[in-house]
Amino acid sequence: MLPVLLAAASAAPVPEKVPAAQASIAPFTLPPNVTFDTTPHSWLAQHWPWLTHTLAGGFVVLGVLLVFFLAIQTTKQEGLSGTLGGRVESSTRRLGLDAQIARVTQTVAVLFVFFALLVSLSGI
Repeated sequence: MLPVLLAAASAAPVPEKVPAAQASIAPFTLPPNVTFDTTPHSWLAQHWPWLTHTLAGGFVVLGVLLVFFLAIQTTKQEGLSGTLGGRVESSTRRLGLDAQIARVTQTVAVLFVFFALLVSLSGI
């Protein structure tokens, strides 16, 4: 088996070495048999491409907003008791800044999931 491998290795052509100065100048070209399928695959992407791209853009913006709002939230109660028990708030007084940020974060998270569903159904 080893002589067969050695014979096959010796029969293979040896590529020419290109000097480093010429290697950076040579353009990169794809082989002629490589093709890319750029046609849209869903009805929505074929007929309303602006809508699919708008959904994808909104999805990206909501993702960035969700990360931002999650990053600026502060936790008042650390540990397992705060996670399980939560905090009792009166419903009659106005929400503080932390509660408002939490409510906006929840809204952005729901919109993010909704946009993820729409983007996945649009076929892009």
